[in-house]
Amino acid sequence: MSKMFSVTQTSKSQFLDKARQAREERKGHKERERAAIMIQALVRRYLCRCKLHKEIRKEVDEFFEVCNADPSKRTPLSIFEIARKILFVFKKAEDQARFDNLCRCILASMEAENEIKMCYVSLAYSKEFSLLWIKQVKDILWICCELLKKLKPDILQDSKLVTLYLTVLVSFTDATNWKTVQLKEGLRPAMNRICENVMGYLIQKGFYSTMQVLLTNGLAGSRPSLSKATLYATFTLVLRPVIAAHFSDNQLRYFLISFMSVPAVIHHLCTLAPECLISFQIHDLLRKFIIYLSREDLCSDICTCLEGSHTLCLLSNIVHLGFLNGKIMEEEVNLFVKALTDMLSSCQIYVSQKKSNLTHWHAVLGWFSQKVDYSLRESMPLVAKQLQYLWGVPIIRILFSDVLSKKLESQEPAQSSAHSSSSPNNLPVKNLFKRAFQKSASVRNILKPIGGKKVDSVEVQKVCSICVLYQAALTTLTQIKLQILTGLTYLDDLLPKLWAFICELGPQGGLKLFLECLNNDNEESKRLLAMLMLFCDCSRHLITILDEIELYEEQISFKMEELVTISSFLNSFVYKMIWDGILETAKGEKLELFHSVHGWLMVLYERDCRRRFAPEDHWLRKDLKPSILFQELDKGKKRANHLLQHIPHVIPHKNRVLHFRTIVTKEKESLGLVETSSASPSVTHITIRRSRMLEDGYEQLRKLQAKAIKGVIRVKFVNDLGVDEAGIDQDGVFKEFLEEIIKKVFNPALNLFKTTSGDERLYPSPTSNIQENHLQLFEFVGKMLGKAIYEGIVVDVPFASFFLSQVLGHHHSTFYSSIDELPSLDSEFYKNLTSIKRYDGDVSDLGLTLSYDEDVMGQLVCHELIPGGKTIPVTNENKISYIHLMAHFRMRTQIKEQTNAFIHGFRCIINPEWLRMFSTPEMQRLISGDNAEIDLEDLKKHTVYYGGFHSSHRVIVWLWDILANDFTPEERAMFLKFVTSCSRPPLLGFTYLKPHFSIRCVEVSDDQDTGDTLGSVLRGFFTIRKKEPGGRLPTSSTCFNLLKLPNYSKKSILRDKLRYAISMNTGFELS
Repeated sequence: MSKMFSVTQTSKSQFLDKARQAREERKGHKERERAAIMIQALVRRYLCRCKLHKEIRKEVDEFFEVCNADPSKRTPLSIFEIARKILFVFKKAEDQARFDNLCRCILASMEAENEIKMCYVSLAYSKEFSLLWIKQVKDILWICCELLKKLKPDILQDSKLVTLYLTVLVSFTDATNWKTVQLKEGLRPAMNRICENVMGYLIQKGFYSTMQVLLTNGLAGSRPSLSKATLYATFTLVLRPVIAAHFSDNQLRYFLISFMSVPAVIHHLCTLAPECLISFQIHDLLRKFIIYLSREDLCSDICTCLEGSHTLCLLSNIVHLGFLNGKIMEEEVNLFVKALTDMLSSCQIYVSQKKSNLTHWHAVLGWFSQKVDYSLRESMPLVAKQLQYLWGVPIIRILFSDVLSKKLESQEPAQSSAHSSSSPNNLPVKNLFKRAFQKSASVRNILKPIGGKKVDSVEVQKVCSICVLYQAALTTLTQIKLQILTGLTYLDDLLPKLWAFICELGPQGGLKLFLECLNNDNEESKRLLAMLMLFCDCSRHLITILDEIELYEEQISFKMEELVTISSFLNSFVYKMIWDGILETAKGEKLELFHSVHGWLMVLYERDCRRRFAPEDHWLRKDLKPSILFQELDKGKKRANHLLQHIPHVIPHKNRVLHFRTIVTKEKESLGLVETSSASPSVTHITIRRSRMLEDGYEQLRKLQAKAIKGVIRVKFVNDLGVDEAGIDQDGVFKEFLEEIIKKVFNPALNLFKTTSGDERLYPSPTSNIQENHLQLFEFVGKMLGKAIYEGIVVDVPFASFFLSQVLGHHHSTFYSSIDELPSLDSEFYKNLTSIKRYDGDVSDLGLTLSYDEDVMGQLVCHELIPGGKTIPVTNENKISYIHLMAHFRMRTQIKEQTNAFIHGFRCIINPEWLRMFSTPEMQRLISGDNAEIDLEDLKKHTVYYGGFHSSHRVIVWLWDILANDFTPEERAMFLKFVTSCSRPPLLGFTYLKPHFSIRCVEVSDDQDTGDTLGSVLRGFFTIRKKEPGGRLPTSSTCFNLLKLPNYSKKSILRDKLRYAISMNTGFELS
């Protein structure tokens, strides 16, 4: 039974499956039939449409052929009908030529001279056709707009089409030139309404963006490709709806976005279609733009629509218009400044400090956090040129009129009788400064903070706003920052008058007011600080580009006494910012302010270091106790570190040297280089032949690790036969070795170093490469000089200041100027270079190129200052660059490898951070000792006597009396060099001379001297002579700072012998 049932069920399911399949097949068949019918219908429809379109196109072509043969066939109705057909079938690829013919046909009918009825516009008066005609005109004009977007005006064929379409647009958006209107004045209002209706339709469809694309395509290239007529037509079209809407906010917005944001459009109007500018004046457009953009919400909306690059283009066009319309700017100066500041601020949002995956390079803004429209790249030089009007003299005179109108009081320099009676050489230093300040016939009063001007007054607020504008320009337009600063410093009297203005602010004058502003975060304080910041940035730039003649002799912009006052203000301001802890929490604008003020301060300080203009101790802070500062340093206080890092000059130099010696001592202790009760430092022993001192020293020391060189080095001298010399090194023989090595390597005859012309200071020789392994030698020399400084051994090596600046790393500073350092290399070369700067004629007449020809061992070698420089002539435009490039080449490029090798060796021993607290002259003093007068009392106090001599011995009494009263300062320096090998005293006094200066009584010549014996000591002590030493000269052992003095019988003999010995520079034989 179960089997029978299962068979029945199987056959039933099969039957159902077959029925379902049959049903689906019938359904599919019906669908295919239906689809076939639809496809057939579509194909028939398509073929029918194609046939119709073909017939229509054929009719159109025949119509134009007939019209060309017989213009009378070109009736308004026939044009209307053919236009309907073209619009019905229009496809750009197939029908553009037909559409172009239609446009020409319509324009030709508009020019019909015989009858108004032959004019295409006549259909507008027909009740039957007027609405259809208006619709047709709208469609035709919009196709013109769409085609304009695709055209490239720099292609001749496209340029002709641009003219055609613009003519159609101009013809049908204003009824003024329609002949029907000219003949029937009563029709004008109705026709104007039709034109307004058409223009409204076009605007709704995107007319303004079409015009913007056309203008950008035609003007954004390196040369404009739009003709005068085309540009005039485009301007006319864009301006029409604005005038029709009576300059409504909405239409002004469209005009600003589409027309005024086109790169350098005002520049192109000036050069191609200057008559357009008359429209700007007639309709007072600049004033309307300024008022519109000064409203924060409207300006923000415009800038958001345009984004960065196009906002910059809008800004540059507004600035150019301002330059052309100075009167409007004067009247609307506050609104003008506000509008520009807001636009710059909107651009600044996108300006980035560094390159990243999200930034793009912009020719004016630098790294930019938006995708840059590269179609604008070629027009950026023109945009930058327009922006330059903002810091050009006419606009600066208008904006800063309140400051520039200020009179700087003058006074006749008082000549006292004391001055006239004293010879210049006998005047004290302070009087010399006074006379230097009173050189000119009339000198401005020293401008001191006097106060009295209310900060909330209209005048102060206006000047603050202008300073905020220029500060925004400096932080936004990063790639033309130097141009902005140069423009702002062009007027010689702007900065001094701005300083006078700053001095008058607040009840008690500038400094107190600005220090109070630092503690306030309100808008008024920020604006005041922006003024100070702009003053500092501009002044720093000015002083950086002025050469010594301009700064010290001609005193361009600032008088010397003003710089003294300003530097005092800056010094106090920066000190307060650091010491009051403001710098520790400063960020954003406050940090930028600190960098501006500090930068200006340090430029002045470095100038003063090179050539003094400030009085003695001008830079020191009397209210800062060095002991408190160094206590805070030991505790790791941030303000103490900041002070030492940023303005170390406020601390007396000797205190900084003491701190340096403390740092070295601490490092020695940490490295285990100091003798303690529990451990002795490791000692490096070297053996040196006197005849090959440099070679042996180089070979044995160059491989040592820095720690070993910093440690104790014991020197054993051997003669040429290899026999040891007598004498035990207790740092003395090493001192002699170091001095002798340094004397040899810095000898110009070796050609590692050369001397400057004039003051004969040392710098690396550009031709040192003739020496084998010269760079390794420079590194070794750097280590040896570092060792001397590390041990506090003064060596008489005068370096050129430009070279020391590089050792200190000053050449990496943003404020460093190669040209300022050039006199320290070659003052004659510096004068010749700066004479090019002052050359009144055409510099290209001098036949110079951006290259430098040098005689290298009889062969003329040409060095290019930039790639391809020998083919680039020096002109009035690039002469400043040439001067700086030449200075940089002579002082840096030419000796770069040697300098880098020397610095590498030097920094192995001396941490560069330790030297940041010293200026270049102070660094020289650290190397070679103090350039002050020798303090004989200090030397006497720290002198040790041997061989029977004592402080009351008659020979010793004579010696000190001769040094004090008979010797000149030069002879005293020669005496010090004779006994210590250095003509300058140690920086911190003779207590730091190691070993201490000593005088020993000697009875025999050096080669017979066996040192002190009981007899010689007693004879010396009691002034008993073994024999008359009148024929013998004093000698010295500089390695021990030891003077060997015979027991002379007369003071006159001592004086004569000592003078002879030091003048002959009699050396020593180590006993």
